[in-house]
Amino acid sequence: MTRVLVVGAGPAGLASAVAALDAGADVWLVDSSDETGGQYWRHLPEQRAGAGEARLHHGFALYRALRDRVLGDPACTVLLSSAVWSIERSASSPSGLTVNVSTGRIDATRARMTALQPDALVLATGAHDRTLPFPGWDLPGVFTGGAAQALAKGERVRVGERVVVGGAGPFLLPVASSVAESGARVVEVVEANRVGRILRGWSPRPWRLLGARSKAGELVGYVSTFVRRRIPYRTGSAVVAAHGTDRVEAVTIARLDADWRPIPGTERRVAADAVCVSHDFTPRLELAVAAGCALGPDRFVVVDDRQETSVPGVFAVGEITGIGGVDLALAEGAVGGAAAAGRNAPADAVRRRRVFADFATRIGAAHGIRPGWRHWLHDDTIVCRCEEVGYGRLCTTAAATDGEGLRSLKLSTRAGLGICQGRICGRTVEELLIAASPGDRFLDSVTTDRRPIVTPQRLGDLASIGDDPELP
Repeated sequence: MTRVLVVGAGPAGLASAVAALDAGADVWLVDSSDETGGQYWRHLPEQRAGAGEARLHHGFALYRALRDRVLGDPACTVLLSSAVWSIERSASSPSGLTVNVSTGRIDATRARMTALQPDALVLATGAHDRTLPFPGWDLPGVFTGGAAQALAKGERVRVGERVVVGGAGPFLLPVASSVAESGARVVEVVEANRVGRILRGWSPRPWRLLGARSKAGELVGYVSTFVRRRIPYRTGSAVVAAHGTDRVEAVTIARLDADWRPIPGTERRVAADAVCVSHDFTPRLELAVAAGCALGPDRFVVVDDRQETSVPGVFAVGEITGIGGVDLALAEGAVGGAAAAGRNAPADAVRRRRVFADFATRIGAAHGIRPGWRHWLHDDTIVCRCEEVGYGRLCTTAAATDGEGLRSLKLSTRAGLGICQGRICGRTVEELLIAASPGDRFLDSVTTDRRPIVTPQRLGDLASIGDDPELP
């Protein structure tokens, strides 16, 4: 019987696991969280869930059905609080890969180290917010949109009393709604792109949007929340600075031109004790890179019609193949999970993947990052928070060394070498270094997505490898 290992228990991973089970495979489902659902269906634990839990989530009934299936099927082994910390080549593994898993709470004294050797591997590792730096973004009270939403949905904690939400893309709408539902006052929401670009991105071949008409209901829900709570929504504007001594006390919002350059004289100061900012998403590619999967020019994993990567037996689904939202993730998961188990995907999943892939293309065209954002940086603006590297120092060091390789530039500037290993600043550092360097690209093959050790491991835990047998 085929053994399928699915990494990630968000929408794409759950859909993959269920599709593989439907195809008759044995499934391992691994996730680092204590609960299934991923970031999209982040929720209170069952033992302290509120009566209105479903009200805070879209498609929560679907989540419960997927969760109950994987937890209740004897052919599925669910490993929660389990992190895949590395992937190695292995001649003894049917897939050619050994997947190393560490199981145990992060504050535990000992983790269980397991080496899994599946017939097929499905990567559903998702993505996290990308926040562009601005003066003051390192102050307490500045949150990513995902962090604010996680606190609101997963802990019922509000990030502040007066909150500004800014950045780009449809994600700002659920972030503002979740923050408002937590009891905070959302002062305003600012989208960096102008109305003209947003309309141009969404309007081509409008009949193709009919397949995604379910999204209209979500939009109506967000609009009603904004109207009911009197939340202003402004386009062509951005949070370009945060101010405060020990925490955020106010933000500066400026109008932007079409390339996201601040327009002089349009700045206004808004009192706020928290700001939630999300400009895009960064795919979690460490495991895909470790497995040898090819990346496209857009730095997403390249897959075929079966969601199979350039590495036979390795499949990629969800946000690591492109940022497209929950519906595309579910469709890709169903296709990839079935293919990993050796079956053809259901026709409905293939159709939904096509519809929502078009939807994802429109999101990129309407809300993608523009290069003018660098003009809101100052020389002393922190770019890499872990190593406290400022924008001016980054540029002058890169220019002085005349380097064209990312490895040498990271070593000389120290940007991206901190404890987060470039997860927060990596894409931004790469763009800034390319702009400050002689060429228009790096001459080496190094990227900030290459992290052979994905999560830190204790030496004692590493020494225990081999003590426990492989899971059945």
